[in-house]
Amino acid sequence: MRVVVTGAAGFIGSHLCESLLARDCDVVGMDNFITGSPDNLKSFWPAERFMFLKRNVTEYIHVDGPVDWVLHFASPASPLDYLELPIQTLKVGALGTHNALGLAKAKGARFLIASTSEVYGDPLVHPQREDYWGNVNPVGPRGVYDEAKRFAEAMTMAYHRVHGVDTRIVRIFNTFGPRMRLNDGRAIPAFMTQALTGAPITVFGDGSQTRSFQFISDLVEGLWKLMERGNSDPVNIGNPHEMTLLELAKRIIRLADSHSEIVFRPLPEDDPKVRQPDIGRARSRLGWEPRVDTDEGLRLTLAWFREKIGR
Repeated sequence: MRVVVTGAAGFIGSHLCESLLARDCDVVGMDNFITGSPDNLKSFWPAERFMFLKRNVTEYIHVDGPVDWVLHFASPASPLDYLELPIQTLKVGALGTHNALGLAKAKGARFLIASTSEVYGDPLVHPQREDYWGNVNPVGPRGVYDEAKRFAEAMTMAYHRVHGVDTRIVRIFNTFGPRMRLNDGRAIPAFMTQALTGAPITVFGDGSQTRSFQFISDLVEGLWKLMERGNSDPVNIGNPHEMTLLELAKRIIRLADSHSEIVFRPLPEDDPKVRQPDIGRARSRLGWEPRVDTDEGLRLTLAWFREKIGR
């Protein structure tokens, strides 16, 4: 099987490429390194079955030879990134998705779009099921990411209905693990970097807002099962175990054996108060649920951060 992965040098994209290669797939990775890094490809770039193309997918993309799957993972994904790169985020969600779908259509390939729990916005329904339409502020600072992904889902369904492209939509909830950028602005990298360097751990608001965190290997396994068994309906892939961000900060301090203090800062605009997936659809249709214990995943990630920071 020959698979094109956009955003291949990103945190999730690189783990996905590595997993596909381990399953004996031929992989064509694309990235322009705006937020991804060549370092993420080092463990498998010498692989005979891996080809890398430096491409901006908001421009026309072409791949020689047959293609069986197009997996579209290109996009800034952390609040820090999409607040600094709002137009690029909108373009990769709109033009990038259009081009990736065009490649799938031209090659007769199946297509999977990496959507996000952010399509639910600041949800009024809890936990979030796939039939919930969301509560998104389209003109707020986070709207550039939320609406880009919502548009990408709509475009994917249009290609499915009009052109008959066999499509998948995965709504990814908070995911963590090795290869996250130390300064990417998300909670786990920020807390770990601060804990390991002895800096104060910054919690926004009073820390009562909740998130659900899954380890990267669980996500990658869910993506494979979605490719194998899914259909065009969106599917949540995430860990339904919910915790407050204050609890997460305290866990990381304990696991890192850190003496960092917790400090509180004002809550960013439109920051969701709750986030928890209903994974009934993933369980029933894909036979998938997360396996990695949160503390075990945090230990593995902390070990990687220690190495990178030199602590």
